[in-house]
Amino acid sequence: MNVVMFIIVGLLAFAGIALMFLFYLVSIYNSLVALRNRYKNAFAQIDVQLKRRYDLIPNLVETAKGYMKHEQETLEAVIRARNTAMSAGQQAAANPGDATAMQNLSTAEVALAGTMTKFIGLAEAYPDLKANQNMLAIQEELTSTENKVSYSRQAFNDAVTSYNTACEVFPGNLVAGFGRFAPATLLEVISAPQEREAVKVQF
Repeated sequence: MNVVMFIIVGLLAFAGIALMFLFYLVSIYNSLVALRNRYKNAFAQIDVQLKRRYDLIPNLVETAKGYMKHEQETLEAVIRARNTAMSAGQQAAANPGDATAMQNLSTAEVALAGTMTKFIGLAEAYPDLKANQNMLAIQEELTSTENKVSYSRQAFNDAVTSYNTACEVFPGNLVAGFGRFAPATLLEVISAPQEREAVKVQF
C-alpha cells in the first residue's frame, strides 16, 4: 500500500512540475506576443508622422512653384522621391520589422532627404520665397514632424531590440522557434555623415 501511495504521490508531483513548466512556456509565448505587438505599435507611430510629412512636402513644392519657375526638374525630383518614400512606408506599415521592407524604407528616406537638401539649397536663392509666410509655416511643421519621426524611430528600434533579445535568449529561443517568431529588423535611415541630422527647412 505504501508503495502505491509513493507512486501516486510521485506521479502527482511530476504532473505538478510538468504543469508549472507548461505555464512557464505559455508565459514566455505570451511575452513574445506582447513584445511583437509593442514594436508593431511603435512603427504605427512612425507611420503617422511619415504620412504627415508626406502630406506637407507637396504643399511646400506647390508654394515654391511660383517662385522657382526655372527649377522644375528639382521640384519634380522632390515629388518623385516623396512618392517613392510614401510607397515604401506603406509596405513597411503592412509588415513592420521585415528586413526587406525596412531596407526599402530606409533607402527611400535617404533619397528623399537628398532631394530635399538640394531643393532647400536652391530655394535659398529666392528672397521672396524665404519671406513667404506659408513657407515659414510649412517649415515649422516639417521641422516638428521630422523631430517626431526621429523620436518614434528610436522608440521602434528600442522595441525591436527588446523583442529580438527575448527571442534569442534561452528558453525564449525555443518558444520563438516553435511559435515561428521571426526576428525583426531595425529601421536605420542614416547612411552618410551629412544625413545624421533631420532635414532642416530654412527660408
